[in-house]
Amino acid sequence: MTSHPAPLKLGVAGAGVMGRNHARVASDIRDFDLTHVLDMDAVTAEGVAAAYGAAGVSSAQAFVEAGLDCAIVATPNRTHADLSVALLEKGVHVLVEKPIAATVTDARRMIDAAAANGRVLMVGQVERFNPAVEAVKRAIAGEDVISIQITRVGPFPPRMGEVGVVIDLAVHDIDIIRHLTGSEIAEVQPQLARTRADREDTALLQFRLENGVIAHITTNWVTPYKTRTLQVATQNKFVVADLMTRQVTEYFGQQPDGSYSTRGVMSWPAEPLKKELEAFAHAIRTGEAPEVTGDDGLRNLEVALRCLGEG
Repeated sequence: MTSHPAPLKLGVAGAGVMGRNHARVASDIRDFDLTHVLDMDAVTAEGVAAAYGAAGVSSAQAFVEAGLDCAIVATPNRTHADLSVALLEKGVHVLVEKPIAATVTDARRMIDAAAANGRVLMVGQVERFNPAVEAVKRAIAGEDVISIQITRVGPFPPRMGEVGVVIDLAVHDIDIIRHLTGSEIAEVQPQLARTRADREDTALLQFRLENGVIAHITTNWVTPYKTRTLQVATQNKFVVADLMTRQVTEYFGQQPDGSYSTRGVMSWPAEPLKKELEAFAHAIRTGEAPEVTGDDGLRNLEVALRCLGEG
């Protein structure tokens, strides 16, 4: 019987919706021992920490000096860089929520700090671990992709802080497009609208990738119900995935009379966040590059900022 290595001492920074999700999932993974939860609101920090037998802290300095092996940074975007760099310089491995940072300069500081200290910097692009996305990637393997269309819409989320739909939602889909094509986005044609908020709440984004694939993202906070769909057209098939139900269907073998065949593609039940955290632990244990690198996070952010006219 092989003995399992000692669990990694883990801290979660930011006890909002995502931070609480991370704490819940990490506490069930034997690679991690959740020891600290940071939130600027001490009551919140202690409340979430108590549920997992961890210590609540309300200062970044206390968190950085807590003797952690690794940390999840799920604080507001503008704080990602300073906290992550401080942790990396202390020798702590970091999984940072998407987007990697608020600016390209900040993202580069984080990537440099990880490299200089030989530590893992992984970006929490959780849709990459969605079984439906993995099923689509398998279905189109070896196929000549023509186009990708993604719809990610729903009502305005009450939790939203300071960003609009491009940073909050489209960053997921920019990553999916790069992941499925293995190519980088060369051209962006964004159309943005501010219908109710002080920031864009509707976006239609068109892309051309370096390998010639074209892609389109529809995203908004004005649809009364949630939709998350991914469609990929290739020379031989058309693949449709619902990222919420995780149902994936392949249409193929179109005949001159217009008839075609369909088949369901298996997507294995799994919680994407759990797979993401297991991948983080794997990167720490093996020294392999994480599945979503700091460079991936930087590329996704650069494209999003170009869509906002800030890149």
